[in-house]
Amino acid sequence: MPYKMVLLEKEDGVATITLNRPEKLNAFNMEMTGEIDMAFDEAARDKEVRAIILTGTGRAFSTGIDLNWAATLRDEELPSMASTVRGRMITHSEKSFLTVVLKIQSIPKPVIAAINGITMGGALVLALACDLRVASENAELSMPQAKRGLIPDGGGTYFLPRAVGLTKALELALICDPFDAREAERIGLINKVVPRENLMSAAKDMATKIAKNAPLAVAMTKAAMYKGVQEHDLAAHMDYEVYIINILFATEDFKEGISSIWEKREPIFKGR
Repeated sequence: MPYKMVLLEKEDGVATITLNRPEKLNAFNMEMTGEIDMAFDEAARDKEVRAIILTGTGRAFSTGIDLNWAATLRDEELPSMASTVRGRMITHSEKSFLTVVLKIQSIPKPVIAAINGITMGGALVLALACDLRVASENAELSMPQAKRGLIPDGGGTYFLPRAVGLTKALELALICDPFDAREAERIGLINKVVPRENLMSAAKDMATKIAKNAPLAVAMTKAAMYKGVQEHDLAAHMDYEVYIINILFATEDFKEGISSIWEKREPIFKGR
């Protein structure tokens, strides 16, 4: 489908979704958020796509919500903006930032955030929702919501403590000072920092390596990792892992993985 505020490209098993409002520093409005949601839907449905990259055009990944757009909202529009995730799901109402975050977490394909520049507020939450993060050296990140009378919503207070620990998360969200890519790497918020000109090649290299692996195993690894973060019973989680392993034992991809070892060649996985 045609998009106006995002770009969607597919190549070699990797889909790249690019936030494309550079004149607004890729800030979100409702239309753009809906397009991001639809782009993830399209990439998730495409059987040829095995990994997804999310990035931005120009000098920003995104500055979060478009404040100029938000200021135009009428009072009667605010309840739908503030409605709950489950409420939207039950009533099948419009797509939102909340549904995008849930989609990134739930789709079986790993999502890599390629953070190309300024990343503020909700945009940092969006990057945190991704499974892996690589940033250019010039990236500047911040959680400034408390300065605006808000909190890091959309999953911000969920993802940030899990990424950097509670004490550091509170520092970032309460003091609101911006920090650079090297500091983000040091505290464990991102996986890798690269020169600006190497950002997309680094993200694509990461995505291509994932795309070469068995897609069913990749999908179930992602699901098991997120379940494991929430599971407090080690024995119960090991039982869940055994359940998954028993499923994977029966797949063609598992047989291909073993055969490729004995035949001393690269495996060719088909996702079945």
